[in-house]
Amino acid sequence: MMRAVQVTEFGGPEMLRPVEVAEPTPGPGQVLIDVSRIGVNYADTHQIENSYQTPTALPFVPGSEVVGRTPDGRRVAALTGGGGYAERAVADAAMTFPVPDDIDDLTALSMLVQGTTAWVLLRKNAHLEPGESVVVHAAAGGVGTIAVQLAKAWGAGRVVATASTPEKRELALDLGADVAVDSRADDMTATLIEANGGRVDIVLDMVGGTTTDQSVAALAPFGRLVFYGMAGREQPKPVELRNLLGHSSTVAGMWLPHVFRLPGNLYARALTELFDLVRSGQIRVVAGGEYPLADARGAHEALRSRGTVGKLLLDPTA
Repeated sequence: MMRAVQVTEFGGPEMLRPVEVAEPTPGPGQVLIDVSRIGVNYADTHQIENSYQTPTALPFVPGSEVVGRTPDGRRVAALTGGGGYAERAVADAAMTFPVPDDIDDLTALSMLVQGTTAWVLLRKNAHLEPGESVVVHAAAGGVGTIAVQLAKAWGAGRVVATASTPEKRELALDLGADVAVDSRADDMTATLIEANGGRVDIVLDMVGGTTTDQSVAALAPFGRLVFYGMAGREQPKPVELRNLLGHSSTVAGMWLPHVFRLPGNLYARALTELFDLVRSGQIRVVAGGEYPLADARGAHEALRSRGTVGKLLLDPTA
């Protein structure tokens, strides 16, 4: 038996309950991982209320990313597809990646989902070119903190961060953003155009609702908005193709699991490059807090309150 957090009924963070469950048994092509740290993602909050991209069957142990050691002593980070909020987890060997000794658990987990998401958004979806402006919504979050730094490292002409508090905006500026604006601005369209000096080339958006609507309206000709989440839990308005035509603009979506269907092992390439950027000091990880495994509820409450920054972890050894 092992300690885990299980969901037996869909709902909010209160549905996350510490339990004792049987240790998972790896099947063919899978590995068992003795978990040292667990990553908490905003997608996890959607999964426990059954509002994620794919439906979930009850009961289940949430959590899609872990770092730890295999029975033969290898240190790895893995995408589990579920079952991560536990002392031990099983992952497909193809979704298990070696972690160099000079990369700590926090950094490994930050890059496993948030880092690779930021990398794919800028490289694959937005096709950032040197000198272009980049708006990063939720810039103090796990993806946002890395996206701000990647955009600067890859030659963005101007990076505009949005965040809800002065402290979060100050963090974004410290990470390299050229300007930080209040994410609660009444007219986000005018705010973004002004902050970008009149031209908005790229917007990375995981908020939804009016933030998305007004960001689309702010795009310059050939501007691109990439939509990769809906933290505000409010649907944006449908995008009319004639409006895209009228502005030569692009609205794209990105869900990280689709990356694994691409040829050329793009995900592993992204992860390797991100680790190299950490080593060179071009990007750094922002620690958002570490919670005991039994307090997964507290981690989710903090995340949903929009009061957190950076990367949140669960500690199964605490």
